[in-house]
Amino acid sequence: MRIDEFDYKLPEELIAQQPSAQRDACRLMVLDMESHSIEHKHFYDIKDYLKPGDCLVLNDSRVIPARMYGIKESTGAHIELLLIKRIEGDKWESMVRPGKRLKEGDTVVLDENRTFKAHILGYHDRVNGTRLIEFEYEGIFMERLEEIGSMPLPPYIARAAEDEDKEMYQTVYSRINGSVAAPTAGLHFTEDLLKEIEEMGVKTAYVTLHVGIGTFRPVKVDVVEDHKMHFEECSVSEEAARTINETIEAGGRIISVGTTSTRTLESAAVETEDGWRVQAGDMSTGIFIYPGYTFKLVDALITNFHLPKSTLLMLISALYDREEILKAYEEAVEEKYRFFSYGDAMLIK
Repeated sequence: MRIDEFDYKLPEELIAQQPSAQRDACRLMVLDMESHSIEHKHFYDIKDYLKPGDCLVLNDSRVIPARMYGIKESTGAHIELLLIKRIEGDKWESMVRPGKRLKEGDTVVLDENRTFKAHILGYHDRVNGTRLIEFEYEGIFMERLEEIGSMPLPPYIARAAEDEDKEMYQTVYSRINGSVAAPTAGLHFTEDLLKEIEEMGVKTAYVTLHVGIGTFRPVKVDVVEDHKMHFEECSVSEEAARTINETIEAGGRIISVGTTSTRTLESAAVETEDGWRVQAGDMSTGIFIYPGYTFKLVDALITNFHLPKSTLLMLISALYDREEILKAYEEAVEEKYRFFSYGDAMLIK
């Protein structure tokens, strides 16, 4: 299967640059896998497609303000850091720009009082050019990061992060710090909408997958099967596993909110005498889902519109049908839906 089979034309003006004024007022395209029909709704209409006994599975990872700006202590050169993953303690893998200006032993000063610094320890991954850095600071690290860091908006959002992004590029139920990109399908939920859904008799289960920068890296091979996925840390709690498994046993649907929740569920799936169930625990997953994959747990998916030739577009094509998905994307372009992280949503049921 070739990467070109997952391409489509997208006018640049349809790439959302700002969040919706109201989270759940964005548009919702509903794809029915049985009837092959398409409906055009708003996200608050999602309630019409949920039933008592269903279970929504949401990713509660919280985006950290991972982009920081500072100066090289020895020269005063302007430096940008983008945190990717905590390695241990105060040591992090980070992207740096401009990379040629930073060598092992260099220090970047990140605040005016010179109480927050990043020491360059060397390369972490030479292929991708990431560095291993160690922070020196006063106070509590995450509090200092909240003070000086900015949200790591995706590269297709052609503007600097604003104060509003610290709230809007975050799901209302996020609670565990660790992502450098938002699990964007969940951005459309409000606290009131979730409460209404739960009052309908729909269960909610929270899993955690910390979204890495690899989610934005383009596929660089021509053949789908040759692509190697990046690994991300994820976990399923005992409580979430119990809720999900009870839903399955009662005949309810597992409705995954986003591709990250989907990858977590499918990575944690185990086969039992009674069929597939989810297993609680922490793991590192590099699961790659593309057409031909058989889903073990996920029955339906709430997701955003994804980049051409992306692994996320391949995942949703595995759940439904590649040609039907591309037809739906063509219709979304014609109807001027907003695309990508701050864009509109899709329900595949």
